[in-house]
Amino acid sequence: MARKSETANASSTGSVSDEQVAAFLHDHPEFLVDHPELITTLTLPARFDAGPVVDLQQHVIGRLREEVEQLRGCAEHLISTSRSNMSTQTRTHEAALALLDAGSMTGLARVVADDLPGLLDVDVATIGFETGEGPSPLMAGILTLPNGLLDRILGDGEVMLRASTTGDPALFGDGAGLVSSCALVRLTPNGLPGGVIALGSRNERGFHNSQGTELLSFLARIVEDCVVRWWPAA
Repeated sequence: MARKSETANASSTGSVSDEQVAAFLHDHPEFLVDHPELITTLTLPARFDAGPVVDLQQHVIGRLREEVEQLRGCAEHLISTSRSNMSTQTRTHEAALALLDAGSMTGLARVVADDLPGLLDVDVATIGFETGEGPSPLMAGILTLPNGLLDRILGDGEVMLRASTTGDPALFGDGAGLVSSCALVRLTPNGLPGGVIALGSRNERGFHNSQGTELLSFLARIVEDCVVRWWPAA
């Protein structure tokens, strides 16, 4: 009953004595476990080699070490992600320069099929256009796609990333068997049939939904400009 009286007196006076704090902690031994953030605000006594005193320094040091390890892990992840993004950006710029240097639709088809896989670290790359069932005006190496295929696959989207998938022969031709993940990027060259750049990887997580698509969209704009310039005359 004395402890309840002391608590009541503390509430009325607005101050708490050392004895009251000690009594509270004695009655609530789990208090610091439920409020571990308070540990870091305590002024700790010197270490004791014997006696009933609990050494809290090791607990605080352990918590600080955990926090340091977490911060180190976050920093390493940030550095790794930044390096990966820089590498991807460099690869994309090199791919854009190769496309612009193609010089013709024949050259564009060759760059897509032969150069883009190495430049973009993928296993297969194709380009195709929806030219319907009639005669295709396109050069060898450029896939002829049925009208409406891209809307059925991409819907209203511009870029689709698929992990753990199989390659569609309509989009990847003979290279479909190499595909375990893919990126499909819509092409909308002004006044010309719609098309697609298809990139496939053997790695099931080579492409996935959490990746950014800005660089793929940038490549699509480059290809569209090339197509408008080099599309065969009617």
